[in-house]
Amino acid sequence: MSAEPHPTLPPVRLHSDAELARDALVTPLFARAVRLARWAGPDTRVEIGGELAADQLPRAATVLGFDAADPDGPMYASRAWRVAVDTGLVDVTEPEPEAEPDPEAEAEGEPESGAASQGGGAGEPEHGTAAPGEDLALIGGGAPADVLNLWLAALDTVLADAAVPELDDLVDALEDGGEIDFDRLDWNPAREADFLDGVLANLYLLTVAEGGAGESPVPLPVLAASMVVPDDMGEPTDAVLEQVSDAMMRLDDQFRQLEPIGLVEFRPVDEELMAEADDEEPLPDPAEVDEDDIARYGMVRLTPLGLYGVRARMLEAGVEAPAIGELADKGADALLDAVSHYPEHAAQAEMEQWLAGRELSSAAAELLDAARGDDEGAPLRRLRCQQALAPAGPAAEPAVRAVLGDPRLGGLARVWLAERGATDVPAPDGAMVFWLTVDTIAAQLAADGEADELPLLMGSLTGHHAGFFDEVWRVEHPATADVLEAMGRLHPDKKAAKEARKAAFKARSRRR
Repeated sequence: MSAEPHPTLPPVRLHSDAELARDALVTPLFARAVRLARWAGPDTRVEIGGELAADQLPRAATVLGFDAADPDGPMYASRAWRVAVDTGLVDVTEPEPEAEPDPEAEAEGEPESGAASQGGGAGEPEHGTAAPGEDLALIGGGAPADVLNLWLAALDTVLADAAVPELDDLVDALEDGGEIDFDRLDWNPAREADFLDGVLANLYLLTVAEGGAGESPVPLPVLAASMVVPDDMGEPTDAVLEQVSDAMMRLDDQFRQLEPIGLVEFRPVDEELMAEADDEEPLPDPAEVDEDDIARYGMVRLTPLGLYGVRARMLEAGVEAPAIGELADKGADALLDAVSHYPEHAAQAEMEQWLAGRELSSAAAELLDAARGDDEGAPLRRLRCQQALAPAGPAAEPAVRAVLGDPRLGGLARVWLAERGATDVPAPDGAMVFWLTVDTIAAQLAADGEADELPLLMGSLTGHHAGFFDEVWRVEHPATADVLEAMGRLHPDKKAAKEARKAAFKARSRRR
């Protein structure tokens, strides 16, 4: 079996590529970029850098449906145009830079050559041109994956913009030479980009974790605190709370920019709270805010498209971020190895998808074969195998009956058959009963640790066997001593717990 480390992130359930592509096409910013790409033509003039010429922006805003009197129209048009250019929806030919004047030629009265001598009169600026790009055809004629790749490129552009401070701050920080003084601005581009990526990763984890937010929004203070407050800190200090407040204000601005690309659904921070932050009054500890009032501090949720986008970025960065369904074409050994470390509901969903595309009899035999072994992960593989076969019908029965005599799988097979009312199941001998008990508890310890339900399971499994601890320490199972030590800590009956500790000592001594 594989010895690879288990995933650090829980698996996510993604919508289909077709659904996600439809979502991408109707996000406001991406839809505007597509519309401007279709509008681009011979009369479209661009400046150096591919930006629309200033006098073109009002017209572009009108194309996007903004009223001519709307002062924000040109800004939206500029953002959409940049996305169109960066994603390849628009091809631009930038203007040639003006040639440096030749003093000798001017002295001799020779006419200027190159770009400066073309076009209109003296001082008239030159412009480049724009036209629909080849990738624009993918919007209507490509596969869903093509559309999603274009949307991911658009997301990269928006994230890069969101990591930049307000333009006014940048302008104030310009030096005489036209370079940005990052020290005066207190802005590090790489640090800001890493911060935003970290925020999105935390939001992703809060969304997909078992018992996490799921489809519910996450309060902005919680997300900000996840980036600022150390894990081992008890009561946050005033200085830390001030950092949380600052992070919230940054995130409020950034999520406003990320919402139009469809990454998040966002409820901004209440304007009154924003005013308090402007007065340099730190916001209160989020833990002390009334639950009904927490929404005033901002709420954010990753959309289905956002889950896809953040996961794609993490995969590109080398992070292992599994998705339910991606094991459907793998073997049973890879399936059980992976789902052994999934949360319960995710493991069940993955196993159901794996079975759905297979002939049940052969799939059951493959699962049982993959569940064999005496390595550390084997008990949990057998538990997942049992769960995978739980909903299986009569077609799986021949494969299950075939392992009744197997010392490692025979107990599992008997449980499966008994649950379906089979009356001809041979009774297990004492050795198999003890071995199955150890294997079952070892699997539960590996799956959930020392969960609250485990003592009840221990009491149930041992209560029906007189002299259980006098015999169980002899079981040839790699986890026997560990299981007995856990029973010594957790068994609800104090006398049984003491007997378990003695049995654990014997098991340890026997293996030396």
